[in-house]
Parts: sequence; C-alpha cells; structure tokens
Amino acid sequence: MRRMAVNPARAVTGSNPSTLRKATQPDLLTIVAIAIVATVIADFIHEGLGHGGMCVAAGAQPLALSTVHFECSADTRLVAAGGTLANLIFGALFWVAARAVRQTASWRYFFWLLMTFNLFDAGGYFLFSGIGNFGDWAAVVAGWQPTWAWRVGLIALGMVTYFLLFVPLCLRELSPFLGRDAAIRVRRARQLTLAPYLSAGILSCIAGALNPVGPLLILVSAAAASFGGKSGLAWMWTLLRGPLIPSSELQMPEIERSRGWMVAALILAIVFIAGLGPGLKLHSG
Repeated sequence: MRRMAVNPARAVTGSNPSTLRKATQPDLLTIVAIAIVATVIADFIHEGLGHGGMCVAAGAQPLALSTVHFECSADTRLVAAGGTLANLIFGALFWVAARAVRQTASWRYFFWLLMTFNLFDAGGYFLFSGIGNFGDWAAVVAGWQPTWAWRVGLIALGMVTYFLLFVPLCLRELSPFLGRDAAIRVRRARQLTLAPYLSAGILSCIAGALNPVGPLLILVSAAAASFGGKSGLAWMWTLLRGPLIPSSELQMPEIERSRGWMVAALILAIVFIAGLGPGLKLHSG
C-alpha cells in the first residue's frame, strides 16, 4: 500500500485557497495602524491640500490649519469646495494605486483605505451640508435661490454618490482580501472595515477636541466627518450577504503584523493630536 504525504493545513482546510483563510486572521494591530496613517493623510488632503490649496490658488492668504478646519483670508465658494474636490481627485488616484498593487497586502489595503476615506468624506459632505445646512457645501450654495432646491440637490447628490456609487465600488475593491467562501467573506469584511471605522473616528475626535475654534466644531466636523461621513464602513459588509458584490479572481495574501506600520502610526498620531489638533497659525490675519 503506497504512503501519501499529507499537508496538515491542506488536511484541515482542503485545497481551495479561499477556505485556507478559515485558519488565519488579518493582524488587528496592523489594520489599526494602517487606518491611523490613512486617517491622518486623508484629513490633510481635505484641510491642507483641498481648502489650503484652493486658498493659495485664489491668491488669498492661508491663516490657520487644524484637523477640523482651515482658515483663509478669503472665504470664497471655491475655497469651501476645495476640500471635497481634493477628496474626489485623490480618491480616484488611490483607487488606481490600490489596483496596481497585487502582491503586498498591507500596501494594497492602505491605498484601499485612502480611497475609501476620501470618497466617503466627499459623498458624506454633500449629504451633511444638504441635510443640516452646515459645512463646506452649505457655504458653497449660500445665497443661491431657491434655497430648498439647492439643499435637496445636495442631498440627492450625496445619496447617489455615497450609497449607489462609492459604497459598492469600495466593497468590490475590498474583495481580493476576502476569499471566495460566502460566510468567510462577510466575517473578514467586517474585520477589515469596523476596525478602521472606529480607529478613524476615535482619533479624529481626540484631535478635534483640541481645536482652537470651539467645542461645537468637535460635533459638527470631527464627529460628523469621521463617525458620520465614514459610516459606510460600519455596515457595508452586510451587502456581501447577497449577490450584489461578486468574489474576486485575485486573492491577496494575509495582512501580517508589521512594526513599520505601527511605528508610523504612533508618530503620525502624535503629530496629528499634539501638532494639528490645537491648530497651526500660518499667518497673522
């Protein structure tokens, strides 16, 4: 009788690569670290590059920068729109970058998070400004008549972009991390979306609590933009229970523990909270 060598992992999980992930887990600390790095970068894209870049482009003077606001010497509609426009542009760029990475799981996940944060922030701002008549896009449409029509338009734009475009797109781009088994896909998606959602929200609120403008900005900017604008991360995994999001032929390796990401997250979190939280005065008004 011929003896056959048995691979222990294969004996447990079978030969299907997607079922191999039953015995493995993405490293939670590394996921949180990557989320912290992505949160800091996405925030700077909105406030610094978006509002700040549009301020400079308009020939105005940048006055102050914090994690929740940018102050410009000229409060124009273009400056108000600059943060969301930057989110849309960089969201598209990070989508391309994520799809270009096909071997290193942590870097693809990093670009995926940056894409998701930027796109969710953009769609969320349309909704937030339309519903609450507050924030960047309320400033953009201020004075345009009839007011109710512009607010309804912002709400409609936010719902279409956020729920019909950005959430399905980002969930499809997460598929290479999920395997092909239906039950495993839901569990892994929940792990890869809830951790960054909570990490981004907590970090943003801690830094926002130090802002120089006032406590109201913590609620309407830090909490709304993080826990509200990124709320798709808290529930998007439920869409995997139906046939809407197919599995991907490309399957990435596991996200393993990385001290490099943890060190980067620690440094950026300190800078974000202690440096940008209280605000930086760029020029005297």
